[in-house]
Amino acid sequence: MENITFDDFLKIDLRVAEIKACEDIKGADKLYKLTIDAGETREIVAGIKQFYKKDELIGKKIVIVANLEPKKLKGITSHGMLLAASTEDKSSVVLLTLDKDIPNGSKIS
Repeated sequence: MENITFDDFLKIDLRVAEIKACEDIKGADKLYKLTIDAGETREIVAGIKQFYKKDELIGKKIVIVANLEPKKLKGITSHGMLLAASTEDKSSVVLLTLDKDIPNGSKIS
């Protein structure tokens, strides 16, 4: 594992987001297109399809990297990345969620 500086860490904008919609992506076995509310509406693409059903995700409060450079995946521009924990062999993936309610868009520090 490579260390980063504290200044590097301060550049990362972690936010609370709520999943509002979840859609399949044509031709993608592992990806969902998620519409989220992170204080503003945005779309992210996430490789969690084999671990979560669409209806399990709606309404879930998650943690996202809000200031990640946009990236096009399967023709969809992803504006952020959700955070998840996984086993070393990636046989299990679990979303980072909150244990109490807090407004969408709240900064994590």
